Amino acid sequence: MKKIMSLLLIAAMTFGMITGCGAKENTTEPAAETQSAESAEVSEAAEEKELEKITFVLDWTPNTNHTGLYVAQEKGFFEEAGLEVEIVQPPEDGAVVLVASGKAQFGVSFQDSLAPAFVEGESLPVTAVASVIQHNTSGIISRAGEGMDTPKGMEGHSYATWNGAIELATIQKVVEGDGGDYSKVELIPSTVTDEVSALKTNAVDSIWIFYAWAGVKTELEGLDTDYFAFADIDPVFDYYTPVIISGDKFLEENPETAKAFLSALSKGYEFAIENPEEAAEILCSAAPELDKELVVASQNYLADQYRADAPYWGFIDADRWNNFYQWVNDNELVEGTVKLNSGFTNEYLPQ
Repeated sequence: MKKIMSLLLIAAMTFGMITGCGAKENTTEPAAETQSAESAEVSEAAEEKELEKITFVLDWTPNTNHTGLYVAQEKGFFEEAGLEVEIVQPPEDGAVVLVASGKAQFGVSFQDSLAPAFVEGESLPVTAVASVIQHNTSGIISRAGEGMDTPKGMEGHSYATWNGAIELATIQKVVEGDGGDYSKVELIPSTVTDEVSALKTNAVDSIWIFYAWAGVKTELEGLDTDYFAFADIDPVFDYYTPVIISGDKFLEENPETAKAFLSALSKGYEFAIENPEEAAEILCSAAPELDKELVVASQNYLADQYRADAPYWGFIDADRWNNFYQWVNDNELVEGTVKLNSGFTNEYLPQ
């Protein structure tokens, strides 16, 4: 618990420094005419309902996992809901600690990385309130024709690892489930920043990717690859990645605001589902540093993945959620026991 509280304190201090950067007090006295005009504007604005401010923390730099957020902002869905949403980059510790500390109201995380946050007796006060993508689209990619189109084929080949307990247990389970010898997989520390380059230069043989981005990129760059998705190998790996999280205290004290936010966000993702290319344009306008061709291709891929076969966007299935954490508990992949039937809700989603 002391470690968790330390993380929350660090997050609060870091966020304070981030939001404080660039702020400069204006000590110049305005002219009387300017003061009068400004007073009139303030009076007029006061007659309108003030927008409620929401801070949303990304998990990484902007990408197509976040498109619905930027669509909702650009199309005015948040404003229509009475909200002013500020989108911020995550600190080193990610969105979870900021949301848990109340410095941000919503953020992006992943069910697998959230496991330690839901350990009984040590849990962080956060809840997953929506799934961004309905099914897990991550898996292993490799150069085509080298035998790694199935998990057993990873034997005798290198795999770039982050050395995460859940990550490595996943690799072991799929390899051994396919009749392979996990001890023969060569684990090398991951320094991959560009999957296409890493595969083309033989820096590594296999990489864990999210197909909607890195997989689509290999297609655009003409690299022939083999790929298998974890969810296709074992349903226990069809967990939710990524998810939208919120703080428990915020949800308890502001349920209507949470519903308003998620209703507007849902409209953003539904728009992206129906209009992937226009949604891609909106994302590129918000983040012009992105490769437009990749964004458009990724957006077209995700149009069928955001909601997929769920009854509505954002829905989290209790059985799938629990099955994954039961596997985490059975294999003792976190310190303590992840509490089942908790850590998620569909209560605030429009249905």
